[in-house]
Amino acid sequence: MVKQKYITVLDIGSSFVRAVVAEVILEEKPRIVGVGRTRSLGMRKGVIIDLEDVVASIKSSIEKAERMSGVQIEDIFVSVGGSHLRCIPTKGVIGVSKADGEVTEDDVERVIDSSQAISLAHNYEVLHIIPQSFSLDDQKGIREPVGMTGVRLEMKGIVITGFAPYLKNIAKCISRANLDLNGFVASPLAASKAVLNKRQQELGVALIDIGGETTSLAVFEERELVYLSVLPIGANHITNDVAIGMRTAIDVAEKAKLKYGSALPEEINKNEKINLANLCSEEDGVVSRRHVAEIIEARVEEIFQLIEKELKKINRSALLPAGAVLTGGGSCLYGMVDLAKENLKLPAQVGFPTGLSGLVDKVDDPSCAVVAGAILWIIEEGNQSIGSNSQNKISKKIDIEWFNTVKKWLQGLLPGN
Repeated sequence: MVKQKYITVLDIGSSFVRAVVAEVILEEKPRIVGVGRTRSLGMRKGVIIDLEDVVASIKSSIEKAERMSGVQIEDIFVSVGGSHLRCIPTKGVIGVSKADGEVTEDDVERVIDSSQAISLAHNYEVLHIIPQSFSLDDQKGIREPVGMTGVRLEMKGIVITGFAPYLKNIAKCISRANLDLNGFVASPLAASKAVLNKRQQELGVALIDIGGETTSLAVFEERELVYLSVLPIGANHITNDVAIGMRTAIDVAEKAKLKYGSALPEEINKNEKINLANLCSEEDGVVSRRHVAEIIEARVEEIFQLIEKELKKINRSALLPAGAVLTGGGSCLYGMVDLAKENLKLPAQVGFPTGLSGLVDKVDDPSCAVVAGAILWIIEEGNQSIGSNSQNKISKKIDIEWFNTVKKWLQGLLPGN
């Protein structure tokens, strides 16, 4: 009997910590078997501010995922977000190793490794190397050079880096939760894997992940990542503004935002009121719903104006045919799509996670895009681009031996074997 293989991904966000367990099935979609969610403590703007609180949140979410799945979780992959993420253009050059000039997988790995020889900012480490295109002698724009013939192999790509102390602190939290860390996956890449299709990435698209305290931007063209940025502003800033405007507690403001909130104040009648007593028994009085919407609109426009500045930096303002895809918990607020269209001058829509099976109803929400997409990223891309940290013995690969075992077992079932 073949041993089942499970992957567990942990998303440590500023609002929630999510753990998802997926069963890897050959030639089928990964099957979600367990999900755990806990209110995030000890995080601010994607950065750890209290180690013990983060450890407690991790343990709680892992325990919930274990109870639902019936799987004992021992090792995990972790999605990494936060405004410390950076992307740097890079190039690699090698000579093809075989005498007949045929490019092998080893050559591709060597040229990718050679692209790491870049100057990094102090205290930053490489998380991913994302190949964009290859050149073989005078042949340019090659996507898959293996099997082609030439002498000089070049790679053009992007290096994604993370702040080393942050990564070490995350690793420490994982260790204190009695878990082994397999690797890191940058959150914007994970989200893109869950909500973008190949046609969107081919035409040109901006993925905007609006989290609790950060908003990330990932731009794709010709199926390749061309830019990545994380801004230190998110949905919690909207809540804070509402709390100040309503002169009420944060929890009450959050309820008001979710139940009555809108980013389109012109659609709300001026006489419409919000009764605070309906939100919290300890509150009294009423506030104008339109006034709350005006507060929300101002902060949402600020977020999209910052995104527009980032697009102008790379000369992609109003030039992405597939438009903008919004995801993350903050994207669910009414009117977000309309303001995105207006401020970015692009078509816009909300993106939901796809590509999974099993308990998909547990992750069928834009707020789960990162944790769901990380599973797909690990399976499809992980062999060559998952971040590694030798000090913490983080593996670069999934259990390839297990896949080979399954393959042999399936071949043994075929007639004639």
